[in-house]
Amino acid sequence: MESIFHEKQEGSLCAQHCLNALLQNHYFSAVDLAQIANRLDERERERMAEGGVGTNEYRQFIAQPSSNYDDSGFFSIQVITEALSVWGLDIVLYNSSNDVAVQARQNPRQMSAFICNYLQHWFSVRKLGQQWFNLNSLLSGPELISDTYLSLFLTQLQQEGYSIFIVMGSLPQCDADAILRTSPAVQTVKPKLLSEVAKKDGQEEAMREIEGEEDDVVLREALRVSREMIDNDDSSLQTALQMSMEGYFHSQTSQLSHVSKCSAGSSQTSSSSQTATVTLSQEELRQKRLAALNQTTNQTPSTDLQQKSDANTGQSHELSEEELLQQAIALSMQQDS
Repeated sequence: MESIFHEKQEGSLCAQHCLNALLQNHYFSAVDLAQIANRLDERERERMAEGGVGTNEYRQFIAQPSSNYDDSGFFSIQVITEALSVWGLDIVLYNSSNDVAVQARQNPRQMSAFICNYLQHWFSVRKLGQQWFNLNSLLSGPELISDTYLSLFLTQLQQEGYSIFIVMGSLPQCDADAILRTSPAVQTVKPKLLSEVAKKDGQEEAMREIEGEEDDVVLREALRVSREMIDNDDSSLQTALQMSMEGYFHSQTSQLSHVSKCSAGSSQTSSSSQTATVTLSQEELRQKRLAALNQTTNQTPSTDLQQKSDANTGQSHELSEEELLQQAIALSMQQDS
């Protein structure tokens, strides 16, 4: 199937596609066919001028646009016939009384090719190897036609309003004909109309655009979630750092408080020791002073002094050091006197 030459529809150049598919190569262009159409128009003008250029018929003919081609790319059957004559080919109407046409209607498989026309559309049906193919340029590729279906296919075209022409003469040799003689084509899926393919492609393109938009939405959503996760991670990290710092300062404060308490306790213990030491020293000092006082009072009986001392001892605990000193001085003065 790949070896078959097939042109897909471009604009209104179906006549060009029809001829090239029939000849199995790119032999004609739109310019070539337009030149053929201009030559046909010139011949027609010459024939009309034979009756007189001043006649109404001639003026009306000149005023009308060409019947052989137009700006859209349409070409008439006369242009196609003229183009085929270059290759020594001719065409006969399928429904005519021509002997070839009668024979073709009885057994179309004996023919080599057909040209079909409906309104302004042209396409060819040709035998390649031992198989028939519909080479309609409106299809995405050649369509294989079985021998048993060929007659029904042509009949169906006639019922749809197509004009069918039988191609007579020897078609130029082509690679597809030689290849398909040795390796017949097998077609499991028939080609579709280009309009259906374009519609499907348009739908697929639209689906791709929708999927692309959905992918963009999914991507944007994924990016948004990622940003939120990053922001949450940053927030969690900041919170963790803050809690860690707060725990550190709390630990340091607890340690400082503990040290302060220990220092305060040590200070209190030291102060108590110092107080006890001071108290003990004052007691020793008082005893020493009493001992010194006893030594200095030789004339006073020891018992009296002891009694006085004992009497005073009950008060000594209540007297201050200064009061004891004053008493000692007073006793000393009494002794001197």
